[in-house]
Amino acid sequence: MIYIMADDHTSQAIGAYGGRLAKLNPTPTIDRLAKEGMLFENCFVTNSICTPSRACVITGQYNHTNKVYDLNGRIEPARQYLPIEMKQAGYQTAMIGKWHLDEEPAAFDYYCVLPGQGKYFDPEFIVRGAKPWPQTKINRHGQHVTDAITDAALDWLKTQRDPGKPFFLMYHHKAPHDMFEYAPRYEDYLKDVAIPEPESLWQQPAFGSLATRGYQDELLPYIGTSIGDRNLRRNYVKEWHHEDLPTAELRKRTAYNDYIKRYLRCVKGVDDSLAIFFDYLRSAGLMDNTIIVYTSDQGMMLGEHDYQDKRWMYEESERMPFIIRYPAAIKAGSRSNAIIENVDFAPTLLEFVGVKTPEFMQGRSFKSICETNTEPADWKQSAYYRYWMHLWHHDNPGMLGLRTKTHKLIFYYGMGRDDKFPRTPPAWELYDLKQDPQELVNVYDDPAYATVVTELKQQLAARRKSIGDDGSDYPEIEAVVQEFWNYDASARAKAEQMSHDYRAIKEAAAPAEAKRQTK
Repeated sequence: MIYIMADDHTSQAIGAYGGRLAKLNPTPTIDRLAKEGMLFENCFVTNSICTPSRACVITGQYNHTNKVYDLNGRIEPARQYLPIEMKQAGYQTAMIGKWHLDEEPAAFDYYCVLPGQGKYFDPEFIVRGAKPWPQTKINRHGQHVTDAITDAALDWLKTQRDPGKPFFLMYHHKAPHDMFEYAPRYEDYLKDVAIPEPESLWQQPAFGSLATRGYQDELLPYIGTSIGDRNLRRNYVKEWHHEDLPTAELRKRTAYNDYIKRYLRCVKGVDDSLAIFFDYLRSAGLMDNTIIVYTSDQGMMLGEHDYQDKRWMYEESERMPFIIRYPAAIKAGSRSNAIIENVDFAPTLLEFVGVKTPEFMQGRSFKSICETNTEPADWKQSAYYRYWMHLWHHDNPGMLGLRTKTHKLIFYYGMGRDDKFPRTPPAWELYDLKQDPQELVNVYDDPAYATVVTELKQQLAARRKSIGDDGSDYPEIEAVVQEFWNYDASARAKAEQMSHDYRAIKEAAAPAEAKRQTK
Protein backbone atom coordinates (compact mmCIF):
# COMPACT_ATOMS: atom_id res chain seq x y z
CA MET A 1 0.00 0.00 0.00
CA ILE A 2 1.26 3.46 -0.93
CA TYR A 3 -0.25 6.59 0.61
CA ILE A 4 0.86 9.69 -1.31
CA MET A 5 0.13 13.07 0.25
CA ALA A 6 1.09 16.47 -1.10
CA ASP A 7 0.95 19.66 0.95
CA ASP A 8 -1.77 22.21 0.14
CA HIS A 9 -2.63 20.60 -3.21
CA THR A 10 -6.20 21.71 -3.59
CA SER A 11 -8.79 19.93 -5.74
CA GLN A 12 -9.31 22.88 -8.11
CA ALA A 13 -5.68 22.43 -9.17
CA ILE A 14 -6.25 18.81 -10.22
CA GLY A 15 -7.62 18.28 -13.71
CA ALA A 16 -9.76 15.30 -12.75
CA TYR A 17 -11.83 17.50 -10.42
CA GLY A 18 -12.87 19.69 -13.33
CA GLY A 19 -12.32 23.10 -11.72
CA ARG A 20 -11.48 26.33 -13.47
CA LEU A 21 -7.77 25.41 -13.74
CA ALA A 22 -8.39 21.98 -15.29
CA LYS A 23 -8.01 23.28 -18.84
CA LEU A 24 -4.40 24.21 -18.03
CA ASN A 25 -3.75 20.44 -17.68
CA PRO A 26 -1.53 20.71 -14.58
CA THR A 27 -1.87 17.07 -13.45
CA PRO A 28 -2.02 14.50 -16.28
CA THR A 29 -0.44 11.81 -14.10
CA ILE A 30 -2.84 12.30 -11.19
CA ASP A 31 -5.73 12.52 -13.67
CA ARG A 32 -4.74 9.12 -15.06
CA LEU A 33 -4.71 7.72 -11.53
CA ALA A 34 -8.28 8.97 -11.10
CA LYS A 35 -9.31 7.49 -14.45
CA GLU A 36 -7.96 4.13 -13.31
CA GLY A 37 -9.45 4.31 -9.83
CA MET A 38 -12.04 6.17 -7.75
CA LEU A 39 -12.28 9.90 -7.07
CA PHE A 40 -14.07 11.21 -3.98
CA GLU A 41 -15.83 14.52 -4.61
CA ASN A 42 -16.70 15.26 -0.99
CA CYS A 43 -13.58 14.53 1.03
CA PHE A 44 -13.10 17.11 3.79
CA VAL A 45 -10.42 18.07 6.26
CA THR A 46 -11.56 18.59 9.83
CA ASN A 47 -9.04 21.40 10.49
CA SER A 48 -7.40 22.92 7.42
CA ILE A 49 -3.83 23.34 8.61
CA CYS A 50 -0.80 21.08 8.19
CA THR A 51 0.08 19.55 11.55
CA PRO A 52 -3.48 19.08 12.86
CA SER A 53 -4.58 17.45 9.60
CA ARG A 54 -1.63 15.05 9.63
CA ALA A 55 -2.42 14.19 13.23
CA CYS A 56 -5.98 13.26 12.23
CA VAL A 57 -4.65 10.99 9.48
CA ILE A 58 -2.13 9.20 11.69
CA THR A 59 -4.46 8.77 14.70
CA GLY A 60 -7.94 8.51 13.17
CA GLN A 61 -9.05 11.07 15.76
CA TYR A 62 -10.38 14.63 15.71
CA ASN A 63 -8.02 17.31 17.01
CA HIS A 64 -9.87 17.87 20.27
CA THR A 65 -9.18 14.18 20.98
CA ASN A 66 -5.58 13.87 19.76
CA LYS A 67 -4.85 17.34 21.23
CA VAL A 68 -3.03 18.59 18.13
CA TYR A 69 -4.88 21.87 17.83
CA ASP A 70 -2.24 23.86 15.97
CA LEU A 71 1.23 23.83 14.39
CA ASN A 72 2.88 23.25 17.78
CA GLY A 73 1.15 19.91 18.23
CA ARG A 74 2.94 16.58 18.26
CA ILE A 75 2.19 12.89 18.07
CA GLU A 76 4.65 10.80 20.06
CA PRO A 77 5.48 7.28 18.82
CA ALA A 78 3.02 5.53 21.14
CA ARG A 79 0.15 7.40 19.45
CA GLN A 80 1.31 6.91 15.85
CA TYR A 81 -1.54 4.48 15.52
CA LEU A 82 -1.67 3.93 11.77
CA PRO A 83 1.89 2.57 11.36
CA ILE A 84 1.59 0.70 14.66
CA GLU A 85 -1.48 -1.16 13.43
CA MET A 86 0.09 -1.78 10.03
CA LYS A 87 3.18 -3.34 11.63
CA GLN A 88 1.03 -5.54 13.83
CA ALA A 89 -0.70 -6.73 10.66
CA GLY A 90 2.67 -7.83 9.28
CA TYR A 91 3.40 -4.85 7.04
CA GLN A 92 6.82 -3.29 6.59
CA THR A 93 6.36 0.46 7.13
CA ALA A 94 8.16 3.55 5.86
CA MET A 95 7.61 7.30 6.16
CA ILE A 96 9.37 9.46 3.54
CA GLY A 97 9.10 13.21 2.96
CA LYS A 98 7.22 15.81 4.97
CA TRP A 99 6.27 14.51 8.43
CA HIS A 100 5.60 17.74 10.37
CA LEU A 101 4.49 16.12 13.62
CA ASP A 102 7.61 17.11 15.58
CA GLU A 103 8.19 13.83 17.38
CA GLU A 104 10.30 11.06 15.90
CA PRO A 105 8.25 8.85 13.54
CA ALA A 106 9.65 5.90 15.46
CA ALA A 107 6.60 3.71 14.94
CA PHE A 108 7.75 3.24 11.33
CA ASP A 109 10.39 0.65 10.46
CA TYR A 110 12.14 3.25 8.30
CA TYR A 111 11.93 7.00 7.97
CA CYS A 112 13.59 9.74 5.95
CA VAL A 113 11.78 12.97 6.77
CA LEU A 114 12.19 16.71 6.40
CA PRO A 115 12.86 18.68 9.59
CA GLY A 116 9.70 20.74 10.10
CA GLN A 117 8.73 22.40 6.83
CA GLY A 118 12.04 21.56 5.20
CA LYS A 119 13.66 23.51 2.38
CA TYR A 120 12.76 23.57 -1.30
CA PHE A 121 16.39 23.51 -2.42
CA ASP A 122 19.32 21.49 -1.06
CA PRO A 123 17.04 19.78 1.46
CA GLU A 124 18.26 17.80 4.41
CA PHE A 125 16.45 14.79 5.85
CA ILE A 126 16.39 13.21 9.29
CA VAL A 127 16.98 9.47 9.33
CA ARG A 128 17.30 6.84 12.03
CA GLY A 129 20.93 6.52 13.11
CA ALA A 130 23.40 6.27 15.96
CA LYS A 131 22.56 9.74 17.22
CA PRO A 132 19.22 10.47 18.93
CA TRP A 133 16.38 12.12 17.02
CA PRO A 134 16.71 14.52 15.23
CA GLN A 135 20.49 14.60 14.99
CA THR A 136 21.20 12.05 12.25
CA LYS A 137 20.78 13.84 8.94
CA ILE A 138 21.58 13.38 5.28
CA ASN A 139 21.79 16.14 2.69
CA ARG A 140 20.52 16.21 -0.88
CA HIS A 141 22.70 18.98 -2.24
CA GLY A 142 21.82 20.24 -5.69
CA GLN A 143 18.30 18.82 -5.67
CA HIS A 144 14.84 20.28 -5.53
CA VAL A 145 12.86 18.82 -2.63
CA THR A 146 10.24 17.20 -4.89
CA ASP A 147 12.93 15.30 -6.76
CA ALA A 148 14.74 14.41 -3.53
CA ILE A 149 11.62 12.99 -1.86
CA THR A 150 10.75 10.92 -4.93
CA ASP A 151 14.32 9.60 -5.16
CA ALA A 152 14.21 8.66 -1.48
CA ALA A 153 10.91 6.83 -1.94
CA LEU A 154 12.23 4.96 -4.97
CA ASP A 155 15.44 4.12 -3.15
CA TRP A 156 13.48 2.58 -0.28
CA LEU A 157 11.37 0.51 -2.65
CA LYS A 158 14.44 -0.70 -4.54
CA THR A 159 16.91 -1.28 -1.71
CA GLN A 160 15.14 -1.29 1.67
CA ARG A 161 11.84 -3.05 1.01
CA ASP A 162 11.59 -6.71 1.94
CA PRO A 163 10.02 -8.37 -1.13
CA GLY A 164 8.78 -11.16 1.11
CA LYS A 165 6.50 -8.89 3.11
CA PRO A 166 3.63 -6.56 2.28
CA PHE A 167 4.50 -2.89 2.74
CA PHE A 168 2.94 0.39 3.76
CA LEU A 169 4.71 3.47 2.40
CA MET A 170 3.72 7.03 3.31
CA TYR A 171 5.25 9.18 0.57
CA HIS A 172 4.70 12.86 1.40
CA HIS A 173 5.62 15.84 -0.75
CA LYS A 174 6.40 19.30 0.61
CA ALA A 175 5.12 21.00 -2.55
CA PRO A 176 3.09 23.01 -3.32
CA HIS A 177 3.31 24.65 0.13
CA ASP A 178 4.20 28.33 0.18
CA MET A 179 6.40 30.06 -0.79
CA PHE A 180 6.12 27.99 -3.97
CA GLU A 181 9.79 27.63 -4.88
CA TYR A 182 9.56 25.54 -8.03
CA ALA A 183 12.43 23.79 -9.79
CA PRO A 184 14.11 26.05 -12.44
CA ARG A 185 13.02 23.73 -15.26
CA TYR A 186 9.45 24.94 -14.79
CA GLU A 187 10.25 28.62 -15.27
CA ASP A 188 8.56 28.72 -18.69
CA TYR A 189 5.54 26.64 -17.72
CA LEU A 190 2.43 28.88 -18.07
CA LYS A 191 4.74 31.84 -18.72
CA ASP A 192 2.50 33.53 -21.30
CA VAL A 193 -0.82 32.13 -20.08
CA ALA A 194 -3.53 34.29 -18.50
CA ILE A 195 -4.74 32.26 -15.53
CA PRO A 196 -8.55 31.84 -15.28
CA GLU A 197 -9.89 33.94 -12.41
CA PRO A 198 -12.60 33.10 -9.88
CA GLU A 199 -15.59 35.42 -9.90
CA SER A 200 -15.18 36.02 -6.18
CA LEU A 201 -11.75 37.53 -6.68
CA TRP A 202 -13.61 40.63 -7.86
CA GLN A 203 -17.32 40.55 -7.05
CA GLN A 204 -19.03 39.15 -3.93
CA PRO A 205 -21.19 41.82 -2.27
CA ALA A 206 -23.31 39.30 -0.33
CA PHE A 207 -20.43 37.10 0.83
CA GLY A 208 -19.23 36.82 4.40
CA SER A 209 -20.48 38.25 7.66
CA LEU A 210 -19.67 40.56 10.53
CA ALA A 211 -16.90 38.10 11.42
CA THR A 212 -15.11 38.29 8.07
CA ARG A 213 -16.01 41.79 6.88
CA GLY A 214 -16.82 43.71 10.04
CA TYR A 215 -19.60 46.23 10.56
CA GLN A 216 -20.14 47.99 7.23
CA ASP A 217 -16.97 46.28 5.92
CA GLU A 218 -14.71 47.99 8.45
CA LEU A 219 -12.61 44.83 8.98
CA LEU A 220 -11.87 44.04 5.32
CA PRO A 221 -8.33 45.44 5.65
CA TYR A 222 -7.61 43.12 8.58
CA ILE A 223 -9.39 39.75 8.24
CA GLY A 224 -8.01 37.15 5.84
CA THR A 225 -4.75 37.66 3.98
CA SER A 226 -5.35 38.71 0.41
CA ILE A 227 -4.23 38.53 -3.20
CA GLY A 228 -4.76 42.22 -3.86
CA ASP A 229 -3.75 44.90 -1.40
CA ARG A 230 -6.98 44.70 0.63
CA ASN A 231 -5.25 43.18 3.67
CA LEU A 232 -2.87 45.85 4.86
CA ARG A 233 -0.56 43.52 6.74
CA ARG A 234 -0.08 40.63 4.34
CA ASN A 235 -0.91 40.35 0.66
CA TYR A 236 0.66 39.07 -2.54
CA VAL A 237 0.98 42.52 -4.08
CA LYS A 238 3.42 43.32 -1.31
CA GLU A 239 4.96 39.84 -1.17
CA TRP A 240 6.03 39.90 -4.80
CA HIS A 241 6.69 43.62 -5.12
CA HIS A 242 3.90 44.79 -7.39
CA GLU A 243 3.17 47.93 -5.35
CA ASP A 244 4.34 50.29 -8.09
CA LEU A 245 1.72 49.21 -10.63
CA PRO A 246 -0.66 52.12 -11.26
CA THR A 247 -4.09 50.69 -10.34
CA ALA A 248 -5.47 48.39 -7.66
CA GLU A 249 -7.02 46.19 -10.36
CA LEU A 250 -3.72 45.74 -12.17
CA ARG A 251 -1.89 45.08 -8.92
CA LYS A 252 -4.37 42.40 -7.91
CA ARG A 253 -4.47 40.73 -11.35
CA THR A 254 -0.68 40.67 -11.58
CA ALA A 255 -0.31 39.30 -8.06
CA TYR A 256 -2.96 36.66 -8.77
CA ASN A 257 -1.20 35.44 -11.90
CA ASP A 258 2.13 35.45 -10.07
CA TYR A 259 0.64 33.40 -7.22
CA ILE A 260 -1.09 30.77 -9.33
CA LYS A 261 1.80 30.30 -11.74
CA ARG A 262 4.24 29.75 -8.89
CA TYR A 263 1.80 27.36 -7.25
CA LEU A 264 1.05 25.38 -10.42
CA ARG A 265 4.75 25.08 -11.27
CA CYS A 266 5.19 23.33 -7.94
CA VAL A 267 2.16 21.16 -8.70
CA LYS A 268 3.59 20.29 -12.09
CA GLY A 269 6.78 19.16 -10.39
CA VAL A 270 4.82 16.82 -8.11
CA ASP A 271 2.85 15.41 -11.04
CA ASP A 272 5.99 14.81 -13.11
CA SER A 273 7.67 13.09 -10.16
CA LEU A 274 4.68 10.79 -9.79
CA ALA A 275 5.01 9.83 -13.45
CA ILE A 276 8.56 8.66 -12.72
CA PHE A 277 7.41 6.91 -9.54
CA PHE A 278 4.54 5.09 -11.24
CA ASP A 279 6.75 4.06 -14.15
CA TYR A 280 8.95 2.26 -11.63
CA LEU A 281 5.95 0.57 -10.01
CA ARG A 282 4.85 -0.72 -13.42
CA SER A 283 8.32 -1.99 -14.30
CA ALA A 284 8.58 -3.71 -10.91
CA GLY A 285 5.17 -5.35 -11.24
CA LEU A 286 3.79 -3.41 -8.27
CA MET A 287 1.33 -1.01 -9.88
CA ASP A 288 -1.70 -3.25 -10.18
CA ASN A 289 -1.41 -5.23 -6.96
CA THR A 290 -0.76 -2.23 -4.71
CA ILE A 291 -3.41 0.05 -3.20
CA ILE A 292 -2.40 3.60 -4.17
CA VAL A 293 -3.90 6.72 -2.60
CA TYR A 294 -3.30 10.31 -3.68
CA THR A 295 -4.42 13.13 -1.42
CA SER A 296 -3.30 16.36 0.22
CA ASP A 297 -3.26 17.44 3.84
CA GLN A 298 -5.93 20.03 3.02
CA GLY A 299 -7.15 22.31 0.26
CA MET A 300 -6.01 25.84 -0.57
CA MET A 301 -7.55 29.18 -1.46
CA LEU A 302 -6.33 30.14 -4.92
CA GLY A 303 -7.73 33.66 -5.02
CA GLU A 304 -11.33 32.71 -4.26
CA HIS A 305 -12.87 35.49 -2.15
CA ASP A 306 -9.54 37.33 -2.54
CA TYR A 307 -8.01 34.90 -0.04
CA GLN A 308 -4.67 33.12 0.06
CA ASP A 309 -3.61 30.06 2.08
CA LYS A 310 -6.02 27.55 3.69
CA ARG A 311 -7.56 27.55 7.24
CA TRP A 312 -10.98 28.72 6.06
CA MET A 313 -14.03 26.46 5.99
CA TYR A 314 -14.86 27.59 2.47
CA GLU A 315 -14.95 24.86 -0.17
CA GLU A 316 -11.52 25.35 -1.70
CA SER A 317 -9.82 25.12 1.70
CA GLU A 318 -11.99 22.48 3.35
CA ARG A 319 -12.13 20.01 0.46
CA MET A 320 -9.26 17.53 0.14
CA PRO A 321 -8.57 15.61 -3.04
CA PHE A 322 -8.82 11.86 -2.50
CA ILE A 323 -8.13 9.36 -5.26
CA ILE A 324 -7.66 5.64 -4.69
CA ARG A 325 -6.58 3.01 -7.21
CA TYR A 326 -6.72 -0.76 -6.71
CA PRO A 327 -7.85 -2.67 -9.82
CA ALA A 328 -8.61 -5.85 -7.88
CA ALA A 329 -11.42 -4.20 -5.92
CA ILE A 330 -12.11 -0.66 -7.19
CA LYS A 331 -13.82 0.04 -10.51
CA ALA A 332 -11.81 2.28 -12.83
CA GLY A 333 -13.27 5.70 -13.52
CA SER A 334 -15.69 5.68 -10.61
CA ARG A 335 -16.62 8.75 -8.56
CA SER A 336 -18.34 9.05 -5.21
CA ASN A 337 -20.11 12.00 -3.61
CA ALA A 338 -20.15 10.31 -0.20
CA ILE A 339 -18.91 12.61 2.56
CA ILE A 340 -15.63 11.38 4.02
CA GLU A 341 -13.25 13.08 6.46
CA ASN A 342 -9.54 12.75 7.05
CA VAL A 343 -10.25 10.95 10.34
CA ASP A 344 -11.68 8.16 8.16
CA PHE A 345 -8.44 7.53 6.28
CA ALA A 346 -6.73 5.34 8.88
CA PRO A 347 -9.74 3.06 9.45
CA THR A 348 -10.14 2.65 5.69
CA LEU A 349 -6.50 1.82 5.00
CA LEU A 350 -6.50 -0.61 7.90
CA GLU A 351 -9.63 -2.41 6.74
CA PHE A 352 -8.04 -2.86 3.32
CA VAL A 353 -5.30 -4.92 5.02
CA GLY A 354 -7.75 -6.83 7.18
CA VAL A 355 -7.53 -4.82 10.40
CA LYS A 356 -10.67 -3.89 12.31
CA THR A 357 -10.91 -0.23 13.29
CA PRO A 358 -9.52 0.16 16.83
CA GLU A 359 -12.00 1.53 19.35
CA PHE A 360 -9.84 4.59 20.05
CA MET A 361 -10.20 5.79 16.46
CA GLN A 362 -13.15 8.11 15.80
CA GLY A 363 -13.17 7.74 12.04
CA ARG A 364 -15.02 5.05 10.10
CA SER A 365 -13.83 2.95 7.19
CA PHE A 366 -15.23 3.75 3.76
CA LYS A 367 -13.72 0.63 2.15
CA SER A 368 -17.16 -0.63 1.17
CA ILE A 369 -17.85 2.65 -0.64
CA CYS A 370 -14.60 2.25 -2.57
CA GLU A 371 -15.60 -1.24 -3.62
CA THR A 372 -19.32 -0.78 -4.32
CA ASN A 373 -19.73 2.98 -4.88
CA THR A 374 -22.69 2.76 -2.53
CA GLU A 375 -23.06 4.51 0.81
CA PRO A 376 -24.14 2.34 3.74
CA ALA A 377 -27.60 3.28 4.94
CA ASP A 378 -26.19 4.74 8.14
CA TRP A 379 -23.29 6.64 6.55
CA LYS A 380 -22.57 10.18 7.76
CA GLN A 381 -24.30 13.01 5.91
CA SER A 382 -22.11 15.84 7.13
CA ALA A 383 -18.51 16.81 7.81
CA TYR A 384 -17.43 18.57 11.00
CA TYR A 385 -14.93 21.41 10.97
CA ARG A 386 -13.03 23.31 13.64
CA TYR A 387 -10.16 25.74 13.19
CA TRP A 388 -8.46 26.68 16.45
CA MET A 389 -5.58 28.99 15.41
CA HIS A 390 -7.38 32.30 15.82
CA LEU A 391 -5.53 35.04 13.87
CA TRP A 392 -2.28 33.06 13.49
CA HIS A 393 -0.30 33.96 10.36
CA HIS A 394 -3.17 34.63 7.94
CA ASP A 395 -5.67 36.57 10.07
CA ASN A 396 -8.39 33.89 10.16
CA PRO A 397 -10.80 33.93 13.12
CA GLY A 398 -11.44 30.82 15.19
CA MET A 399 -14.41 28.90 13.75
CA LEU A 400 -16.41 25.71 13.72
CA GLY A 401 -19.14 24.38 11.48
CA LEU A 402 -20.93 21.68 9.57
CA ARG A 403 -20.93 20.84 5.86
CA THR A 404 -23.70 18.68 4.39
CA LYS A 405 -24.20 17.78 0.73
CA THR A 406 -26.49 20.75 0.28
CA HIS A 407 -25.52 23.42 2.83
CA LYS A 408 -22.67 24.78 4.88
CA LEU A 409 -23.09 26.40 8.30
CA ILE A 410 -20.11 28.27 9.73
CA PHE A 411 -19.85 29.86 13.17
CA TYR A 412 -17.00 32.26 13.83
CA TYR A 413 -16.47 32.51 17.57
CA GLY A 414 -13.39 34.71 17.09
CA MET A 415 -11.19 33.68 20.02
CA GLY A 416 -7.92 31.81 20.52
CA ARG A 417 -7.16 29.04 22.97
CA ASP A 418 -4.78 31.24 24.96
CA ASP A 419 -6.76 34.44 24.28
CA LYS A 420 -3.44 35.97 23.20
CA PHE A 421 -4.78 37.75 20.14
CA PRO A 422 -7.66 40.24 20.28
CA ARG A 423 -11.10 38.76 19.92
CA THR A 424 -13.02 39.33 16.70
CA PRO A 425 -16.80 39.63 16.32
CA PRO A 426 -18.73 36.35 16.38
CA ALA A 427 -21.10 35.69 13.48
CA TRP A 428 -22.82 32.98 11.48
CA GLU A 429 -22.72 32.20 7.77
CA LEU A 430 -24.92 29.83 5.78
CA TYR A 431 -24.38 28.89 2.15
CA ASP A 432 -26.79 27.00 -0.09
CA LEU A 433 -24.32 24.82 -1.99
CA LYS A 434 -26.87 23.70 -4.55
CA GLN A 435 -27.90 27.19 -5.55
CA ASP A 436 -24.59 28.87 -4.75
CA PRO A 437 -21.65 26.43 -5.11
CA GLN A 438 -19.13 29.29 -5.12
CA GLU A 439 -20.41 30.51 -1.74
CA LEU A 440 -21.06 34.06 -2.86
CA VAL A 441 -24.22 34.75 -0.83
CA ASN A 442 -24.55 34.31 2.93
CA VAL A 443 -28.21 33.41 3.49
CA TYR A 444 -28.11 33.05 7.28
CA ASP A 445 -30.46 36.03 7.75
CA ASP A 446 -32.74 35.17 4.82
CA PRO A 447 -36.16 34.27 6.30
CA ALA A 448 -36.54 31.58 3.63
CA TYR A 449 -33.71 29.66 5.29
CA ALA A 450 -34.88 30.00 8.91
CA THR A 451 -35.86 26.34 9.14
CA VAL A 452 -32.58 25.26 7.55
CA VAL A 453 -30.64 27.32 10.10
CA THR A 454 -32.53 25.73 12.99
CA GLU A 455 -32.06 22.21 11.67
CA LEU A 456 -28.36 22.67 10.92
CA LYS A 457 -27.68 24.16 14.35
CA GLN A 458 -29.35 21.13 15.89
CA GLN A 459 -27.22 18.84 13.72
CA LEU A 460 -24.07 20.78 14.60
CA ALA A 461 -24.79 20.56 18.33
CA ALA A 462 -25.51 16.84 18.04
CA ARG A 463 -22.33 16.23 16.04
CA ARG A 464 -20.21 18.07 18.59
CA LYS A 465 -21.71 15.93 21.34
CA SER A 466 -21.25 12.66 19.46
CA ILE A 467 -17.54 13.23 18.78
CA GLY A 468 -16.81 14.70 22.20
CA ASP A 469 -16.08 18.31 21.23
CA ASP A 470 -18.11 19.58 24.19
CA GLY A 471 -15.97 22.63 24.95
CA SER A 472 -14.65 21.30 28.25
CA ASP A 473 -11.02 21.64 27.14
CA TYR A 474 -11.40 25.41 26.66
CA PRO A 475 -14.44 26.55 28.66
CA GLU A 476 -13.86 30.26 27.99
CA ILE A 477 -14.21 29.64 24.26
CA GLU A 478 -17.25 27.49 24.84
CA ALA A 479 -18.82 30.31 26.82
CA VAL A 480 -18.50 32.54 23.75
CA VAL A 481 -19.98 29.81 21.54
CA GLN A 482 -23.00 29.50 23.80
CA GLU A 483 -23.42 33.26 24.27
CA PHE A 484 -23.68 33.86 20.52
CA TRP A 485 -25.35 30.59 19.54
CA ASN A 486 -28.83 32.03 19.07
CA TYR A 487 -27.48 35.34 17.75
CA ASP A 488 -30.35 37.49 18.94
CA ALA A 489 -30.46 41.29 18.79
CA SER A 490 -28.36 41.79 21.92
CA ALA A 491 -25.71 39.33 20.69
CA ARG A 492 -25.55 41.10 17.34
CA ALA A 493 -25.19 44.48 19.02
CA LYS A 494 -22.32 43.17 21.12
CA ALA A 495 -20.68 41.68 18.02
CA GLU A 496 -20.96 45.02 16.23
CA GLN A 497 -19.20 46.72 19.13
CA MET A 498 -16.50 44.06 18.99
CA SER A 499 -16.04 44.90 15.32
CA HIS A 500 -15.49 48.55 16.19
CA ASP A 501 -13.11 47.59 19.00
CA TYR A 502 -11.02 45.32 16.77
CA ARG A 503 -10.82 48.02 14.10
CA ALA A 504 -9.59 50.48 16.72
CA ILE A 505 -6.92 48.02 17.90
CA LYS A 506 -5.67 47.49 14.34
CA GLU A 507 -5.68 51.19 13.51
CA ALA A 508 -3.74 51.99 16.69
CA ALA A 509 -1.18 49.33 15.78
CA ALA A 510 -0.85 50.45 12.16
CA PRO A 511 2.12 52.83 12.60
CA ALA A 512 4.10 50.22 14.53
CA GLU A 513 3.18 47.53 12.01
CA ALA A 514 4.28 49.71 9.12
CA LYS A 515 7.56 50.41 10.90
CA ARG A 516 8.24 46.70 11.39
CA GLN A 517 7.56 45.96 7.73
CA THR A 518 10.14 48.50 6.58
CA LYS A 519 12.93 46.79 8.50
